[in-house]
This record gives sequence, structure tokens and C-alpha cells, in this order.
Amino acid sequence: MKAMIFAAGLGTRLKPFTDTKPKALFSVCGKPLLEHVIRKLIVSGFDEIIVNVHHFPEQIIDFLRQNKNFGIRIEISDEREALLDTGGGIKKSRNFFDDGNPFLVHNADILSDVDPAEFYRFHLQQDHALATLLVSNRTSSRYLLWDSLNKLAGWINIQTGELKSPFDDFIPDHYTRRAFGGIHVLSPAVFHYMDADDWPEKFPIIDFYLSVADRTNIFAYMPPDLHLVDVGKPENLSAAEELIRKSKK
Repeated sequence: MKAMIFAAGLGTRLKPFTDTKPKALFSVCGKPLLEHVIRKLIVSGFDEIIVNVHHFPEQIIDFLRQNKNFGIRIEISDEREALLDTGGGIKKSRNFFDDGNPFLVHNADILSDVDPAEFYRFHLQQDHALATLLVSNRTSSRYLLWDSLNKLAGWINIQTGELKSPFDDFIPDHYTRRAFGGIHVLSPAVFHYMDADDWPEKFPIIDFYLSVADRTNIFAYMPPDLHLVDVGKPENLSAAEELIRKSKK
């Protein structure tokens, strides 16, 4: 199985660490975030991974080389010239996902107790799913909105009141709010939609999902008792360490 890890971000919330290092190499319980994610994916059966880089890219490349790519195929998607955002990063890596199978995308700064293999199987079981997104009930200023069938219907920023939806009769109060968890499984048909709609080199993947939600199926995945930590926020470090310690018991 194939996966992509987003490791290109500037990590401004982790300054001053990211003044000299990439966010993906920020250490939790003695290991970089990138290593935690890679090892978890390997245990779940993912044996081909592409990692995008931009901020201090050579440090990430050297880290992977020193660890002999953890014994699997790991390639680099080079975004040194310009960050392509999440959608653009996936689109740039399309040649890596050339086997016609769904693939998993994972933010490097997300730690969770999600079973990636189980998540992947869930996606395969959904009816004509273009993508399946990990979501949770965590507090956020921005939520994805889901209908009674757990299909994506829209997005809301509760601080500004901004709404996004492809449906003309969209009423946000009629839908369930869930926060995106930074892990998703995509079917290769996403590239067909990106091409057909002429998406640019740089764009957010959530905007793409919202643009096609009325033409295809974007599903939510929320396993029971989900524990997820966004390590991009320094105040979450202790929670991340606790999550790692529990996972080793």
C-alpha cells in the first residue's frame, strides 16, 4: 500500500525550533514526528511512501538516508521552489500513485491511535468513495459539515461566519460539525477531477473536496474513542507524549 506524508510545512507555531529545523523532525519521546508516522504506517502494511519537503529539505532527506528509508521504498516530492499547499502537493505526487489503488495521506505533525490499515479498509468498503477523511469532535474554529449519511456537505468558520458548500440549498444547522484530523484516504479518481476542473499548481485539498462534494462521495471516518494530537501546537506536546507512552503499553 502507498501513502504520502506532508512534511513540507514551515511550522511557524513551533518556533524557535523551526527557525533551524523542519517541523517533521520535531522530537516527541525521543523520536522525530516523521519517524513516528513512518513506523506506524509500516506496521499497518504501507510499504511505499512519498514525503514532500520544502522547509530545510536536506535535513529530512539526510534523516531518511541515515535510517536507510526504514527498509521500505520512500521517495521525495521536492517543493523547494514553492509550497504547493495540500491539494497541490498531492497533485504533484500523482505519478507515485500509479497502481490504480487508493492511497493514504498523513500530516507529519499528527499523532493518533488510529489504525491506518483499518481506516484504509473502511474507505474501500464505502460506496464509490472519492475520499474518506478522519474527523473528530475536537473543538475548532473551522468545521466540516456532514449529512446523515456521513457525506461531506460544507464547511464553516464559526468565528467569521464564512460558509462553503457546493449545494444551493445549504443550511449549515442541518448538518453535523466535525473537525478534520489531518489523515485521509483518497481514490486515484481524485486526479481525474483535478484535471477536469483545471485545478492550479497550488491549492488546499479541503477546497477541492468541497468543490466536488455534490458530484461524488466524500465520507467521514470517526472511530470510537479516537485520540488525536496536533503536535504543530506547542501546548499539545504533553498530550502527544502521553499518547505515545500509552501506545507502547
